[in-house]
Amino acid sequence: MSSAWSQGDRARSATGRCVAVPLTTAELNRATLARQLLLRRKPIDAAGAVRRAVALQAQEPASPYLALWNRIDRFDGASLDQAFADRTVVKASVVRITLHAVVADDYPAFYAAMLPYLRASRLNDDRFTSEGLTAADADALVPGLLELLAEPRGKAEVEAFCGPPRMWWALRTFAPLLHAPAGPPWSFGPRPRYVASGAPIDNDVDAGRATLVRRYLEGFGPASAADIGMFTMLRKPPVERALADLGDQLVRLEGPDGVELFDVPDGEIPAGTTKAPPRLLGMWDNVLLAYADRTRVLPDAYRPHVIRRNGDVLPTALVDGRVAGAWRSVGGAIEVAAFHALSAATWRALTAEARRLAAFLASREPDVYRRHNHWWDQLPHAEVRRLATIDGS
Repeated sequence: MSSAWSQGDRARSATGRCVAVPLTTAELNRATLARQLLLRRKPIDAAGAVRRAVALQAQEPASPYLALWNRIDRFDGASLDQAFADRTVVKASVVRITLHAVVADDYPAFYAAMLPYLRASRLNDDRFTSEGLTAADADALVPGLLELLAEPRGKAEVEAFCGPPRMWWALRTFAPLLHAPAGPPWSFGPRPRYVASGAPIDNDVDAGRATLVRRYLEGFGPASAADIGMFTMLRKPPVERALADLGDQLVRLEGPDGVELFDVPDGEIPAGTTKAPPRLLGMWDNVLLAYADRTRVLPDAYRPHVIRRNGDVLPTALVDGRVAGAWRSVGGAIEVAAFHALSAATWRALTAEARRLAAFLASREPDVYRRHNHWWDQLPHAEVRRLATIDGS
């Protein structure tokens, strides 16, 4: 492995602090790309890639597929269809009160880690309590709800069982439920169906949080405590508790400006000069959201353009590992808007990526993310190019 760091470089003093040369922003960028399979596509199945990525944002049904298209060599989507169907990969509100796709083996620990936060986000909300509903009311419904959802059911049927709409609003967030596949093109459609997870419920919150933090560092490290909090939405005390519980299972490194970073001992950190090919990321790709300090991937100047005030995170173009523009599928073609001037060689590489993306979308949804195209004219367009035609659109 070509790496700027070896285990010897990561030697620690008796106090557990790193004594090696500080990591650079470029090295952190390449570490993220390598662990997220964005330096080079791998010949790996869908579940294996999801495990490597830790969690894939999934509120837009297409996004897990676009995430894996960027990470798997010759990905055709069928392996993710099957993984959702046989529940080796599951879709649930299990991180940040946001739908994510995670491997089934990770779900119990992630659920245990997040359950107190998920409960509080709904049961302490005025929209819930103002209707006279209580946590006890919600908890009393859970066993019957899970029995009802032994088979997939739609929103109307579940709401009828739960009674007040805010009761289902709360339970769908913190009960151990999954979204059930509903068919093509992306396994899940605009009308979700729900099913009980069937996973063993572990009440050891601290153990779940330690697992979640370790898994995060495997996929996104090296990272600071603030980065971990941003990804998980856990507050500072539980993050610090998880780091303390992990203890010698982690190493401490120094990042830019002396910030303390945590990592797993065998985490890959390629040299900052490692070549990073262009990528066309889908909406809400976690490499843009997994850090408090996002500058390792997303320049500050472009952040307000890419992460919109309503929460949308746009499809982006990575150039040399960092956001350099956005893309959309419109009029039967892939267009890329560059936020700054790009070289002819970079445009050629982006064109090759766009052609691969066009071929992938042709059999799924040629006009993917079309309802979000309204933001296009608000972007800083140094140059816009129509790079590839989508056959079948």
